[in-house]
Amino acid sequence: MNDVAKKQKKNFELEADNWVNKSNALNEVRNNRMTISQIRLFSVYLSKINPHKKETREVTFKLEEYTKIMQFNQTNTTRMIKTAEDLLGLTVKYWDRTGQYSSDGLVGFVMCQIFKRFKLYKNEDNEWLVTIDCHDDVLHLMFDLQKYYFKYELWNALQLTSPNQQRMYEILKQYEFAGERIITVKDLREWLGLKAEEYPRWERFKTRVLEASQEALARYTDIKFTWEITGKRGRGGKINTLKFKIEKNNEYERQLTLGDYFIEQAEPEHGDDQKEFERPDDEDDMTSRYNERINFFREACDNEFTFKEMEDLTLLLTNKKSSMIGDDMECYRYIAQKYRDMNMQDEEKRKKGEKINNKYKYLRGMIEKNIN
Repeated sequence: MNDVAKKQKKNFELEADNWVNKSNALNEVRNNRMTISQIRLFSVYLSKINPHKKETREVTFKLEEYTKIMQFNQTNTTRMIKTAEDLLGLTVKYWDRTGQYSSDGLVGFVMCQIFKRFKLYKNEDNEWLVTIDCHDDVLHLMFDLQKYYFKYELWNALQLTSPNQQRMYEILKQYEFAGERIITVKDLREWLGLKAEEYPRWERFKTRVLEASQEALARYTDIKFTWEITGKRGRGGKINTLKFKIEKNNEYERQLTLGDYFIEQAEPEHGDDQKEFERPDDEDDMTSRYNERINFFREACDNEFTFKEMEDLTLLLTNKKSSMIGDDMECYRYIAQKYRDMNMQDEEKRKKGEKINNKYKYLRGMIEKNIN
């Protein structure tokens, strides 16, 4: 590491060799739909708390640390407010301890927020800081871990590039010492946070989830896995259950420290601190929020399309799919998925000596076909 990199690394306070301690109950919550940046932030958060001391529940980041973890292209008040709202809107759902059904088929469950407070402020040294505190209702899932929990070194979470990969790592890491785990496809989809319309066909699920995760874990983490179909099949040969074999992996690419991870992330664009975080004028606030929203969606496509093109796609989605209205993370995930699908199709075409000439029109056509 050169002198410049060492100097940069000293600017970050979070340590790289922290361990993530996670209860089995927290690991198996249902329908926890986080983005990869949110999952990574949560892993860093868990690595910074002491699971035996509840007083460590509040974790403070330097602003530059937070923006790097969240992979911001731009940092401004509007963006910070939006991501804070998204974090505070994250929920977990878990079954109650009885697990008993009523005569009507009901079973008790608990749903609550993960975080209760997000704070952006300047300290006495004039540094911008972000403080995050978990919700009281999830304290028992994060602290006083006596048994039924597992742990992993934080570096395993830093190079995985999708929520499916990160969740697959944790789902299997939990059973590393057992060496195998049998999981129903239904449970696996719920633990991954997949909706019914995501990868409904087996071949797609196998390629985009199982095989992609298998490759990523073998390359970037301390475990690797193989899988096979097991158990009885359902009607029409439907695959119901999978058996995973989990092994220690010593052939991973590298242990990426958190400091190195920060250095490798692009610096977000921002201006003067005073202007950056001052309250927007009321008359400009609506326009600012709208522009920030469209630019946020542009990031789902790696900023490949213009503002006008992404504005057009956003209007198309919100006009046709009422579920997208007001749910920016849902819209972001949908666009990102379609963008990935398009790039995969482009790769297939290029193998045949063809290509997608106008990616924007092609993506728009894919979305129109899907929502009409």
